Amino acid sequence: MMKTLRDIPVGGSATVVKLHGEGAVKRRIMDMGITKGTAVYVRKVAPLGDPLEITVRNYELSLRKADAEMIEVE
Repeated sequence: MMKTLRDIPVGGSATVVKLHGEGAVKRRIMDMGITKGTAVYVRKVAPLGDPLEITVRNYELSLRKADAEMIEVE
């Protein structure tokens, strides 16, 4: 079973394995600094579950659940 960024609990860390998705969506995720081999830390999740706040490359980033599901981690 594939583990995605959305599956990581608050306070958990992971390493990006692969980006799924097509064209502009994948490019936008990569432009935010989320690329293969990057360490990601889940800081918090909004009360209704969307968006997630993560730390990547020493900066905070808010990411929608739909985008987080496209990021395969280990």
